[in-house]
Amino acid sequence: MGGGRKRGRTQRRHFKQGRENVWKHNPQRPPAAEGGEGREGNPSWQPFATENPAFEEYYKEQQIIPEEEWDDFMSMLRKPLPSTFRINASCQFFQDICSQLENDFRKSLETEVSDEHEEDAIRPLPWYPGNLAWHLNFSRMQLRRNQALESFHEFLKRENEVGNITRQEAVSMVPPLFLNVQPDHHILDMCAAPGSKTFQLLEMIHQSTKPGLLPNALVVANDVDVQRCNLLIHQTKRMCTANLIVTNHEAQNFPGCNLAKFCSETCMDEAKLQRLEFDRVLCDVPCSGDGTVRKAPDMWRKWNAGMGNGLHRLQVEIAMRGMGLLKVGGRMVYSTCSMNPVENEAVVAEILRRCGDSVELLDVSNELPELARRPGLNTWKVRDRGSWFGVHEDIPRYRKSVVSPSMFPSGKGSKDVEVNTDVIDADMKDSTDMVEGEQETNTAINKSNDDDDQKTEEKAEVDCESGEAPTRYKKLNSTSTRTEHSDYPLHRCMRIVPHDQNSGAFFIAVLHKLSPLNESHVVDGVKSEQNISKDKTGKLEKDLGSDKVSSEENIVHQQVVDDTNVLDGEQNRDMGSKSSKDKTSEDTKVIGNEAEKGQAGTRDRRRQQNQGRWRGVDPVIFFKDEVTVKSIVSFYGIKDSFPLDGHLVTRNPDTSHVKRIYYVSKSVQDVLELNIKVGERLKITSLGLKIFERQSSKDGSPCTFRLSSEGLPLLLPYITKQILYASAIDFQHLLQYRTIKFPDFVDAKFGEEASALLPGCCVVVLREGHQDIGSIATDPSAIAIVCWKGKTNLCVMVSPLDGKELLERISLRFGLKIPKLDEEKPNPKITGSDEQPDGATETDDQECLPESKASDMEIPDAGEAE
Repeated sequence: MGGGRKRGRTQRRHFKQGRENVWKHNPQRPPAAEGGEGREGNPSWQPFATENPAFEEYYKEQQIIPEEEWDDFMSMLRKPLPSTFRINASCQFFQDICSQLENDFRKSLETEVSDEHEEDAIRPLPWYPGNLAWHLNFSRMQLRRNQALESFHEFLKRENEVGNITRQEAVSMVPPLFLNVQPDHHILDMCAAPGSKTFQLLEMIHQSTKPGLLPNALVVANDVDVQRCNLLIHQTKRMCTANLIVTNHEAQNFPGCNLAKFCSETCMDEAKLQRLEFDRVLCDVPCSGDGTVRKAPDMWRKWNAGMGNGLHRLQVEIAMRGMGLLKVGGRMVYSTCSMNPVENEAVVAEILRRCGDSVELLDVSNELPELARRPGLNTWKVRDRGSWFGVHEDIPRYRKSVVSPSMFPSGKGSKDVEVNTDVIDADMKDSTDMVEGEQETNTAINKSNDDDDQKTEEKAEVDCESGEAPTRYKKLNSTSTRTEHSDYPLHRCMRIVPHDQNSGAFFIAVLHKLSPLNESHVVDGVKSEQNISKDKTGKLEKDLGSDKVSSEENIVHQQVVDDTNVLDGEQNRDMGSKSSKDKTSEDTKVIGNEAEKGQAGTRDRRRQQNQGRWRGVDPVIFFKDEVTVKSIVSFYGIKDSFPLDGHLVTRNPDTSHVKRIYYVSKSVQDVLELNIKVGERLKITSLGLKIFERQSSKDGSPCTFRLSSEGLPLLLPYITKQILYASAIDFQHLLQYRTIKFPDFVDAKFGEEASALLPGCCVVVLREGHQDIGSIATDPSAIAIVCWKGKTNLCVMVSPLDGKELLERISLRFGLKIPKLDEEKPNPKITGSDEQPDGATETDDQECLPESKASDMEIPDAGEAE
């Protein structure tokens, strides 16, 4: 998980809570109902309490809303969150879905309005462009239980699963809109799971391109947790895109890929142009999540003031890393689903403080004018151990290493307190070991205090989650009366509160990078850490041992001297074993000596690295088997205008046993080539569009690879062989019965053409009316499916879910009725692996993920996607 690096207690607790199944551990959870009764029929069941005095006291004191609005604010927080969803404008049936919503469901749901304050049961969100996002006047629970809404609920689930819509909280759709994505942008989603924002970004880049063409844009979606990466991949697979890379890194340590650091002086000019930077960065950081109480009522029970304080430093580190990876002139959106100013305005102010004139906070009040929002705060307080503080100087000495100055409006603290500075650019250095060294040094500093202070801090840490001070020190924590005001224009930030538009709560800030970040901030920060370590050497040796102290000092020093150490150190940390860690220290010393002798040794060492350096993750290999590629091109008659060279990748280094071939866009190809040149710094768990799959057949086929349903829309305009054109009725029968013998087709000529094909995979295209075949073949919006031509029949190779959705779509479009199958007469089945539908192998795509199985992936209700 995240390179095997240990996390702090707060961070580990956060991700643990993030995956907690509330109902599984709830002692009040009702037993399974009998006789069809729900929870209402169980008198022992009680809903979650929607009260927390500490929550109300905290936000009253922070004054995030005027006092006269407090009752409305709390009343709205206690109501269930309405469901919302977004239509995928780049999907094939976009117009059909819009028409169905407007003409069918909108009218049928009018009688089901349950809120006297809502005029419509279903309506478009006025602030979302193109009427693509819709608001329902029903919560997720109402959708599940109301029989009158059953058909609409099934519609939502089915269309969400195939990727035509995405069920997502309304306020969660806001941050990507402020990125102002353009068709050629490279975009980084730093904390991407569960993936609904990533899917939204993919919609944007594909919507900006003509149908059938790949955009020049690229989305890199990253998450620290392997299981959450599984969920992220599951969400984004619905898009069927060749412009996505999914990575598994700690966001604050996201690796930089800068070829200039790995080249000799002779190729330096060319290498300067090759580095991984992004035009847009979405920094939706881990947070306390108290803005989601309407969706997750258990938050009322779990919330305490210490949650935001514990995540503040992590949020700053992630945001600073994102700013370092951002191109000059680029835009970064920082967002949380928290209302806490310590997680919001304080982080933004710290970014502006560290970056100086290199970054500005944008005023986007003219963008999305119909979105109700509140300006950011310029003053707030920090609550620690049950007391309020307005300035850092009033924090007791034993807490100053925990409550940082950056949590306060001014960001200024005592002279003896060092503020971590991690200002970095992608073209300066990597932060992979920088932050780790910072964390280790801070830990050492805390341990180096005198014995009394050390005991005090240990005693204080025991009660961290309760938010109360230890009894022995409560008298020291008198509430501070002094307050500060930030000099930064934090009113340009946006806080969305629930009672403004019947939504959840969210915070958004839009930052613009004006110039490269100041490298001197990095060097000064590292030097100050070195000085602190040296001043405390005696104490450090006593607490940690002299070997560890020496190692920590060397790490900090080498971060500035030689960036190449990160490669081997990061790889060995990912192995997670003690022997690997010991080897890391030895390799670090070896490479350090080589750096002193010259660059030749490190270049040779780098060339010897094998692909697939990340444990449990299959390597990304460019597929260059010319014999196989020529066989595929010849069998399907793929036109030369479709680029294949350099666009095909696989996850298996043994070309003779490759099961799947993926297609990647030119932008992804460039990133992969750069990643290989710099020693595979990116831990890639998923990428590309599955376009070909190996398929065995007992009857034999001239081509060992069949077409994938996912890649068919991209490849269809370029296929000239193994292609059939079916009437609407025969196309419907294929989807309905899945296997049909050649003489049984309504159109006898179609049956003859099917029997004349070569055995193996083929494509069946829906012919609407009397369309010319030539125009259908070049139409990127044509409806087509992958089939298998056997000796006597044609078999559909589409997953049952996709087949059912497609069947209903064409039935609505052509006014065809779907007769029920005769349950007593089983459908004809074709034996052999060559007759299995496409969906039978989809779960195998999880092979590239580390230490995880597809069956272990916990996928919550799609409506919970944030």
